[in-house]
Amino acid sequence: MIAKYFRHTLLLGLLVVLLTGCGSSTNLTPTPADPAQIAAEALATIQAEYTQTAEAIPPTDSPTETPIPSPTAIRTPPALSEIYQSPVLHSLDIPRTYIDDTCEYLNAKWDPNKSAPGTAVMVVMIHSITKGIVDKPNQISADDLRQLLEDLHEQGFEAINTTQLAGFLESNEKIPMRSVLLTSDDRHYAQYFNNNFRPFYEKYGWTVTNGFISHPDTLQLIWDENAALAAEGWVDYQAHGVIHNIPMSNSSSDEYLVGELQGSIAGIREHYGNTPIAIIWPGGGFGVRPIEIAREYGYRLGFTTNPRGPMMFNWIPLTDIKDEQRPYFLPEGAMNDPLMTLPRYIDLSAGAHIDEVRVIGKEAAAYAEQNKATELEYYDIVCAPTYGAISTLAP
Repeated sequence: MIAKYFRHTLLLGLLVVLLTGCGSSTNLTPTPADPAQIAAEALATIQAEYTQTAEAIPPTDSPTETPIPSPTAIRTPPALSEIYQSPVLHSLDIPRTYIDDTCEYLNAKWDPNKSAPGTAVMVVMIHSITKGIVDKPNQISADDLRQLLEDLHEQGFEAINTTQLAGFLESNEKIPMRSVLLTSDDRHYAQYFNNNFRPFYEKYGWTVTNGFISHPDTLQLIWDENAALAAEGWVDYQAHGVIHNIPMSNSSSDEYLVGELQGSIAGIREHYGNTPIAIIWPGGGFGVRPIEIAREYGYRLGFTTNPRGPMMFNWIPLTDIKDEQRPYFLPEGAMNDPLMTLPRYIDLSAGAHIDEVRVIGKEAAAYAEQNKATELEYYDIVCAPTYGAISTLAP
C-alpha cells in the first residue's frame, strides 16, 4: 500500500510540472505529447488505484441501530354485567344505582377495608308501641317488638345508626354484613326508650334512631329527658319536621319547606347537640323541591314509609309507577335521588321479611363473586391510572 501512495505522489508531481509548463509563455522545444492528455491519464490512474484499495479493505462494523419497540397492545375493557336483580322483590320495586362514576363504584366495592358485596341493611319503621291491644295500623305491641328484635339478633343482624348508614350508602364504609336501622318516629318520653330499647342497648349495644318532631309546643320535660338520652349516645336523634302534620310536597311553599327542614336542624342542634343528617319525611310525603331544599341544608338521607325492600351499596329498590294495589305508597323513582327516598319496612310485618333480606344479601354476594374477575379486569384497564393500581385492592 505504501508503494501505491509513493506512485501517486510521483504522478501528482508530474501533473503539477506539466500544468506549470502549460502555463509558460514560451515553448523552446516541441513536446512529445499533449500535456492535458497526460494530466487526464494521471488522474484516471490515481482514481483507479483508490478504487481498488477501497475494495480491498474490509468494511468496518457499523453502529447497530437500537430497534424501536412496538407500541404496547391496547387492551379492550370487558363489558360489565347489569346490577343484581332480585326475584324476591315486588315486580314494580326495581333496584336503582346512584353512583354515576363506574370507577368510583368499583373502587369502593372491591376495597378489602370496606363492606363486602352482599352487605344488606333492613330499615324498620316504628311509630307507637303499646302494652295493650293493637287497634291502629301504626301500632305494635311491646311483646311483638321484643320478639322482632330478638329474631333479628338471632339471624345475625346488628343495629347501626344513621351516620353509619350514610357512610355505607355513599362510599361503602364498613358495617355489619347484616345490618338493621331501627327508626322510631315522633316525640316520646324517656320511659318509651328505656322500656323498649334500652334492654337491647345493654345486651347487644344496639342503638335506635328517633325521628323527633321539633315543634315549639314540645314540653320542656320531653326536651330534657331526651337530652339525657342523647348524652348517653344510644338514641340517635334525626329530623322529623316541625309542624309535621302537613306532609312536604312540591306544592308546599318555600317558607314551609325551609321551616320544616331548617327548623328541625335548629331544634335538634340546640337541645341534643348534634346536627341531623337524615329527614324522616313526615307522613311519608316528599317531592323534588323538598328533596332539593333538604340537600341545600346538608341532609344526606331521607326516609319514606314505602316498604320496597332492603338496601345495599349503590342498590336501592324504588318504583316509578303508582301501584293501584298499594296506593298509599308514593312512587319515588322519578325523584332521581335514591338516598333521599329510602324504603322502610313496617314494624308489624318486618319479621316476615327477615329471610327475604338474608336471601337477597346471599344472592347479591354470589352474583358479585361471579362477576368479580371481569370487574377487576375492567378496573385494571380503565380505572387504575386514576384510582390506584389494582394490586392495592382485593385480589
